Amino acid sequence: MPAIITDQFRILNAETFAQSFTGIGTTTNYYYTFLGHPNPTNVTIGDYGDTNWGTTNGTPSPRDSFQQENLYHDSMLFLKRVVATDVRRVVRRYNWELGITYDMYKNNYDINNKSPQSASSTLYGSKFYIVNSEFKVYECLNNGANPEFDKGQKSLAEPNFVDVTPQQAGTGSDGYLWKYLYTIPPSDVVKFATDSYIPLPEKWGDSSTTSVKSAAVKGKIETVLITARGSAYSITGISGSGAGTGTITNVPILGDGYGGFVSVTLNNGFVDTVIVTNGGTGYTKAFIDFSPSLLANLSAGTGATFEVIIPPQDGHGADIYRELGGNRVMVYSKYDADPDYVTGNNFARVGLIKNPIQFGSDTEPLDTSTATALGALKLKAGAGATTSGTNYPINAQINQTVSSVGVGSTAVGYVASWNKDTGILRYYQPVGLTTISAAGRKLLDFVGVDTSINCSDPLFSGSTLTVDTNFDNQNSINTGSKIIELGQTFNDGIAPPDFNRHSGEVIYIDNRAPITRSSSQKEEVKIVVEF
Repeated sequence: MPAIITDQFRILNAETFAQSFTGIGTTTNYYYTFLGHPNPTNVTIGDYGDTNWGTTNGTPSPRDSFQQENLYHDSMLFLKRVVATDVRRVVRRYNWELGITYDMYKNNYDINNKSPQSASSTLYGSKFYIVNSEFKVYECLNNGANPEFDKGQKSLAEPNFVDVTPQQAGTGSDGYLWKYLYTIPPSDVVKFATDSYIPLPEKWGDSSTTSVKSAAVKGKIETVLITARGSAYSITGISGSGAGTGTITNVPILGDGYGGFVSVTLNNGFVDTVIVTNGGTGYTKAFIDFSPSLLANLSAGTGATFEVIIPPQDGHGADIYRELGGNRVMVYSKYDADPDYVTGNNFARVGLIKNPIQFGSDTEPLDTSTATALGALKLKAGAGATTSGTNYPINAQINQTVSSVGVGSTAVGYVASWNKDTGILRYYQPVGLTTISAAGRKLLDFVGVDTSINCSDPLFSGSTLTVDTNFDNQNSINTGSKIIELGQTFNDGIAPPDFNRHSGEVIYIDNRAPITRSSSQKEEVKIVVEF
């Protein structure tokens, strides 16, 4: 039988997701964004890369399977913790522009009654709110629609007020009625505003939005539209009015609410304007019956019809997430300078992971502001030599014979970064990488023994370096002029990643053309999750 998932269910899911960053009940969640996939055109490792990645043929779309999830783990470089202040619900951004006709709020947009300007079958897909040049957000309660302009009129004045009462902008000649909702604070503009989205307040009804929320009245009517002007109307018993010209006040708004009234002005027997003088309360259905038989001062006339716009549940401004359709969540991260972040290499993937597990534990979640997904080696040169003369090219394959510890094979990885001054080499090891041995394809760890780290790249130059097994219980290097923090603790010249491989749930993936990281650049990641 026919069924739908409603927009309100999507909004609820967005709310639940946003709240999960602060923890739900006694459960604490640890979310991290990550950058990864340093060499996406590498196709020598199973399904790891694509030769067309980043070319004119485009970037491949992410795939969703357990197999791909393992590959996403393999491609990670480093992570950044996401906390509650890095998360906001967002809506699409519509800037106010002179001469644009906007949709207006209506409660009855659907597949059979699409919004006139954006042709949306839902309210939330229509352009019924705007952000002005000062990042104030307004809802359009009336776009000047009338029988001659049934789709609305062009907006001629930018709204710029903070009063809780709906107002017109400028002279009001365009017929627009705007409802002020909130102002986006500068900090939220920086983190969450983009060309496509604007943030909703972190908490509706807090000190900055309490006046708007408190002013909401359940079932209060703000807008009545004229859908037909009628003809031959005549007024009696009102001083100063002509036969078919004048204003009839206290015309009741009928329906299931009470206390609502409008004033209707006639001009030469036609309905000219209608103004809500009291919005009343409690309306979920409402009508205007402009009949001489019901109105004492209306003696004749017929044909005028009106549309009474029903407000959202609990009134305009009561619930900003429901009113504007907050079914999207933006997650923000900024990557700048940190020992856990490598530079000089590419990344071609952005993702979001939940609850990775600390390295060496089966249950303890990773709880740190930054983390690396890379292993690391502290290398040294022979007697009287330095590491500065040796080059390990980015993404080149490296290997180490580990038979001396009884394994009888070779550990293999790829260079994520190489610092020839400190002798620190960071590497990644995708599953399926050949071990250059008769044993075939298997993953072996690099070990802290005084053996060579060889490089198969033809650009490799200088003497072969070995693992510095004396670099023990160290997380920094003193170069003589400064202390360099490494972000990892080394024992016997080896440092593991900060978390267990393939732990945690990858819940978002975005593939993109490769971007090279440099020590001077900063990346801002803004992930939008739509429910």
